[in-house]
Amino acid sequence: MSALTLNLFQRPEGGIGRAFALSALVHIVLAAVLFLGVRWQVHPPDVVSVDLVDTVPPPPPPAPVVEAPKPPPPAPKVEPEVKPPPPVPKPDIAIREKPKPKPKPKPEPKKVEAKPKPDLEMQKRMQEQLAQEQKALDQQRQERQLRDLLAAQQADAARKAASARASALGEYIGRIQAKVRGNWILPQDLEGNPEAIFLVIQLPTGEVLSTKLLKSSGNPAYDTAVERAILKSSPLPLPSDRALFSRELKLTFRPRDK
Repeated sequence: MSALTLNLFQRPEGGIGRAFALSALVHIVLAAVLFLGVRWQVHPPDVVSVDLVDTVPPPPPPAPVVEAPKPPPPAPKVEPEVKPPPPVPKPDIAIREKPKPKPKPKPEPKKVEAKPKPDLEMQKRMQEQLAQEQKALDQQRQERQLRDLLAAQQADAARKAASARASALGEYIGRIQAKVRGNWILPQDLEGNPEAIFLVIQLPTGEVLSTKLLKSSGNPAYDTAVERAILKSSPLPLPSDRALFSRELKLTFRPRDK
């Protein structure tokens, strides 16, 4: 390398110091400018004052209502005066008019006497009274029908009870007669179907206390045979219903009956 080239790359020492001093001065100036600019932009905040009010002030009164002016009344209409037509002159020759027929008198309408209006209160009372009477009649009819029905039912029940009693009593007497027939010995010369009626007195147990001939058959041998059979049949059969028991029994016997 030549001496010229070496001289170009070599810098004097005094130039470097000036460069550092100049750079430091520029930085100081720049820092001062920034500080002043920031301080100029920063300022204290504005103070806002607020007044606190306890109540809201009342609204302003409404404006008075102003009525619109009424239109003036219409003017009266004035009708034009109508003039009568001029009189027509009469002809010289007067025409005779035919006399008009007299109208027939109209028949006077007959006066119809106004009927007096019935008293509404009295009419109402009469209707109520009629309704009450009708109700009473209906109630009496229903009671009469009920009484008739009850009487018919009682009569029917009594008739049925009597029929049942008669049937039960006939069955009871039939059992006694059957037992007596089983114990009698009839005479051999007995003819026909003679009837003998006895009154029998018995105890509640059916034991015969006594017999009495109420009606003779006309055949003493037959009557005696029946009485012996009654005494032999003691004790007599008892009824199924104790209400049918009777201390005295009226018994009829015929030899041909079964």
